[in-house]
Amino acid sequence: MSHRARLAQALAAVLLLSAGAARAVEDLAGGPGVRQLNLQPAATRIAVEQYSLHNVVMLICLVIFVGVFGVMFWSILKHRKSLGHKAANFHESVTVEIAWTVVPFLIIILMGALATRTVVAMKDTTNADLTIKATGYQWKWGYDYLQGEGEGIAFLSTLDVRQRQMSDAGRPEGNDYLLRVDNPLVVPVQRKVRIVTTANDVIHAWGVPALGVKQDAIPGFVRDTWFRAERTGDFYGQCVELCGKEHAYMPIHVKVLGAADYAAWVQAKKREMAAAADDPTRTWTLPELVARGQQVYASTCAACHRPDGKGGGPVKPLDGSAIVRNDPARQIDIVLHGAANGAMPSWKALSDTEIAAVITFTKNAWSNQTGVLVQPAQVAQARP
Repeated sequence: MSHRARLAQALAAVLLLSAGAARAVEDLAGGPGVRQLNLQPAATRIAVEQYSLHNVVMLICLVIFVGVFGVMFWSILKHRKSLGHKAANFHESVTVEIAWTVVPFLIIILMGALATRTVVAMKDTTNADLTIKATGYQWKWGYDYLQGEGEGIAFLSTLDVRQRQMSDAGRPEGNDYLLRVDNPLVVPVQRKVRIVTTANDVIHAWGVPALGVKQDAIPGFVRDTWFRAERTGDFYGQCVELCGKEHAYMPIHVKVLGAADYAAWVQAKKREMAAAADDPTRTWTLPELVARGQQVYASTCAACHRPDGKGGGPVKPLDGSAIVRNDPARQIDIVLHGAANGAMPSWKALSDTEIAAVITFTKNAWSNQTGVLVQPAQVAQARP
């Protein structure tokens, strides 16, 4: 087979694979669309206003672009040397100088005036029906329901483990690839939801395009935004601030429910939290802690340290680690307070039992098999 024939065959194979991939993926309701060229369909009044404002400003920019470059190219073509034209000698024109200063200024004022009402409305977080704190971690989101129906509910939202496995294998599947999480943020429809953002380690940003929200989450600072979803459904976003090597694995999933369904979810979540609440004074057995720790590790640690505990790049391996094998106090301190200037984040948000369980799991998983266990009381004593 000639080189040209092999090249044609390879190109045909690539085209077939691309066509197959295109058929396999469809638009994601509440998220990105295939070959999407414009903003996502709006699900809030603010998002509708943003969409309209975007179109108006783009139209103004298009008119300016066509006008300026049209005159420029017309002048170049109609007054070129090959047609016998000669360069003119002239001095500056005060009229022209004033015109190209005043006209752009007026255009900017016009665009600012059009945007003012929407921008002001985006920042009006008063009279919220529900207040939720969204905390960015490397690399997941923590949600705390601070006020309103559901007050007291708190959980972590992490990329679904199966999604990460597909990414590692280079085999993406499904319309919600890298957008599926284990615990979506659940809110009621037609209620004003205030989102208070902050971060535990580096700058993150909480953004959901269909809801018209994007707010930076900065360590040591509190920012806020809001939305009122006008229809039920699932809406997707991502951390939109480059926050480290796992930035692409930090999705946001907002599930909007009707009032009755949301009330039922709140009750079920509170029962779930009550059932999961552990007595920190209880003495656990090694098998119990290992089983509980395996679940915690899969949801909070496996993304960086890998399911096999081997780590990678700047992430230290846990399998065979001298600290994991020999020093419970040091390991508790690292999990509670972080290490390596934030490369290992603090996990104070986990309960004493969860921290004790995941440490015990790492001490008895893979090749470690130390037989050592850490009790929740030891973690409670180590907290400041």
